[in-house]
Amino acid sequence: MRRFIALLRKEVRQMLRDKSNLAVGLLLPIALILLFGYGLSFDVKNAPVAVVLEDSAPDARAAVAGFQGTIYLSPVWVTHMTEAERLLRAGEVDAIVRVPQDFSRRLAAGDARIQLVLNGVNSTTAQTVEGYVNSAIATWAQKQVDRAGNKPPALGRVEVVQRMWFNETGNSSWYLVPGLIVLVLTLIGAFLTSLLIAREWERGTLESLFVTPVRPLELIFAKLAPYLVVGAIDLVLCLLAARFLFEVPLRGSLPILCLASMLYLLVSLLLGLFISGKTRNQFEASQLAMLVSFMPAMMLSGFVFDLRNVPLVIQVVAQLLPATHFMGLIKTLFLAGDHGPTILRSVAILSLYAVVLVFATQRTLRKSLD
Repeated sequence: MRRFIALLRKEVRQMLRDKSNLAVGLLLPIALILLFGYGLSFDVKNAPVAVVLEDSAPDARAAVAGFQGTIYLSPVWVTHMTEAERLLRAGEVDAIVRVPQDFSRRLAAGDARIQLVLNGVNSTTAQTVEGYVNSAIATWAQKQVDRAGNKPPALGRVEVVQRMWFNETGNSSWYLVPGLIVLVLTLIGAFLTSLLIAREWERGTLESLFVTPVRPLELIFAKLAPYLVVGAIDLVLCLLAARFLFEVPLRGSLPILCLASMLYLLVSLLLGLFISGKTRNQFEASQLAMLVSFMPAMMLSGFVFDLRNVPLVIQVVAQLLPATHFMGLIKTLFLAGDHGPTILRSVAILSLYAVVLVFATQRTLRKSLD
């Protein structure tokens, strides 16, 4: 214990002297969660839609009146289809809604049509805008039926009542912010510790430690302890931002969330230490840490897209990443609540990663000069 305390004091002093590293550890998480939380969104709001109203009758105007007064659509009124096509080609509008000249006549005959042309460059936006337009027109059509009293017979009538679980408002921040916590802990954990042992090798101080009674396991935990504190501070900042800035509900247990997050932080720190001990070069260690931790965590953990939609080979690779298992766990705890099997499975896998990385890192610190 005396050796461990001495090592711990050394690591704390070294961390406090390295102002740039400490700034990365404390300020970068705040910048990341604010930048991604406010800047990244899957919601579509104020989507510009060109409306070509070729029929000036009241019914035709009423059919597209629902486009106004909503935060999701921003109608651009044009008089000719040629002008609307020019706006669509220039990317100034996301869709064209054309009400033809015979709309009112065909409406009276029960066969009215409205043309919708979508900009398919961004398929996600196109599908979202299509849903908004269809919903606005369907709402108007239902009002017309109710006013006319032409209700269909009871036989064969189907009423669809939609309910969305876990994200009732459809807010993409609820989906993104828990994933941001995973990215922050991954980046801070792996990047900061990836420089520690490599720096010792480059400066020659690790050889000095080899002649002391210090054991590799003691050195590992002494290096981890200060950065566990930094990571815990980052975790608190992320949780406060999720609750008070983005109003993401926490339906699961807060103690379980904190314990699982600290376990994942430990895995990330150990991964960085292992990379640092294996490469023995700060530049290589920092680059490798980004390639094997942050980038896969962002692209292959389920943060950006559903892993069920990717090829089988990519799914297998994703399951090898600790970030994938923690991503599923933290989203479940935030939005769905305490689901026992998910918690036990994810915690068991992360614990296994921690044990394996401790032994692997210990082997990189064997007292031998080669």
